[in-house]
Amino acid sequence: MTSDEKAREAGQDFIRDIIRADLEAGRHKGVVTRFPPEPNGYLHIGHAKSICLNFGVAEEFGGRCHLRFDDTNPTREEQEYIDAIERDVRWLGFDWGKHLYHASDYFEQLYAWAEHLIRAGKAYVDDQSQEEMRASRGTLTEPGRNSPFRERTVEENLDLLRRMRAGEFPNGARVLRAKIDMGAGNINLRDPVLYRILHASHPRTGTAWSIYPSYDYAHGQSDAIEHITHSICTLEFEDHRPLYDWFIENLPVPSRPRQYEFARLNLTYTILSKRVLTELVRGGHVQGWDDPRMPTLAGLRRRGVPPAALRDFVKRIGVAKANSIVDMGLLEFSVREVLNRTALRRMAVLRPLKVVIENYPEGQTEELEAANHPDAPDAGARRIRFGREIFVERDDFMENPPKKFYRLSPGKEVRLRYAYFITCREVVKNAAGEVVELRCTYDPATRGGNAPDGRKVQATIHWVSAADSVPAEVRIYNQLFAKPDPDAGNFAADLNPNSLEVLADARLEPALAGDNASEPVQFERQGYFCRDPDSRPGHLVFNRTVGLRDTWAKVAKA
Repeated sequence: MTSDEKAREAGQDFIRDIIRADLEAGRHKGVVTRFPPEPNGYLHIGHAKSICLNFGVAEEFGGRCHLRFDDTNPTREEQEYIDAIERDVRWLGFDWGKHLYHASDYFEQLYAWAEHLIRAGKAYVDDQSQEEMRASRGTLTEPGRNSPFRERTVEENLDLLRRMRAGEFPNGARVLRAKIDMGAGNINLRDPVLYRILHASHPRTGTAWSIYPSYDYAHGQSDAIEHITHSICTLEFEDHRPLYDWFIENLPVPSRPRQYEFARLNLTYTILSKRVLTELVRGGHVQGWDDPRMPTLAGLRRRGVPPAALRDFVKRIGVAKANSIVDMGLLEFSVREVLNRTALRRMAVLRPLKVVIENYPEGQTEELEAANHPDAPDAGARRIRFGREIFVERDDFMENPPKKFYRLSPGKEVRLRYAYFITCREVVKNAAGEVVELRCTYDPATRGGNAPDGRKVQATIHWVSAADSVPAEVRIYNQLFAKPDPDAGNFAADLNPNSLEVLADARLEPALAGDNASEPVQFERQGYFCRDPDSRPGHLVFNRTVGLRDTWAKVAKA
């Protein structure tokens, strides 16, 4: 185990080090963090990292974490997103208790503080258009230019702001800007916008407001109102920290939170841009925010990913100051680690090929015992029915096999899981020359899968009874993007055309028809699967969560 891995295992990282130091030095008596999503889309796996960090450190240090919706843009916010965010945070295993807040809770206070800045000569109403403000803002190498409206009197600015609030002006006619420094090296300090005119109905305040605060203005002050001690955010907000501090220093806020930044999650074969995710949904590239190919928490939940696996994944990648890209294989490793321990085993044939056991008595059936979990005796066993006709996986047969193909082929003997040894004797084909049936014989002395004479077979294959198995649709999900580094600017070109394969004729052992729909299962030799909400009586639908093959373990071992 590397030193970084040992540190993560011990719950050590630079954020936790800062919190420990603050508590030991007496700068804070307790820890208050917050998770502050904008309700303009569904949460994705990148948010899971922030959720686990903010709620996690609060719990570790005996504090609390708030859920606060930064609802400052009513044109993009919907109740659907608010409900989905609350559902996802709870699903991930965290609860904010009574500490649910909204930036809109503080609209009156934020407005009062805006007038305070005007009276202090630190804010002004600007009549320039967006294009004019953009042109006068300057570049990274050139300073900006002062607005011609920058020196308006306090009285004129207050009058205009109050009329903006009253709804006298159309959208875009004016904005309120902080008066900081148009020559600042940090562009965020070049007179940022505090309020813009927006005649739109808000999900919580309706039409009470015609002006809405900017994210930068509302965010830090909301932290201060809630007495947040450690405002933890992702690295792209690092350049915004001086502005965050400027507001805290220039307003009569009730507390003085500090902002700290950590590296956001970047994952191979994945785009976590909310803009791209929205376009994927609206463009019909996926079947909604909870499409199991999406990196949203709703999509991962529908795919069958356990919340414990996401928490384990976040713990494994740790909290760093520098951006990096995490291999998708590590996420799959965490999923397998959890499901291997918890998922019950069942048999399912995804691409069925009929087998007739010619020397098994017609009309006879028997029950065999199958373990629910090979490593968990307490999970018990189930009874599965065996008869003359069964289905096996089409991939488990080859008429003309290459060397080292040990499964079914003419003359080859294999073991049926929990059942008998069988030998292929005849291949039946249709008029097109396709294999449609195998004629086999079985050895009655090998019941349970062992030969009394000690002979060995080189392969064990799974099966289901033709008479008792239930039909199902199985959806095999692969990566949504074909490249490990898809281009967010032209994402459609990198979409994987094979991201979804639908197997309409799968056959499952009967236990899967009655099992708890919310619990993932392992289809033996196939992978981990979960029942999809599209299932209905008489039509089962299962999604593959992840395959059994673990490439990450091999990489880690190497």
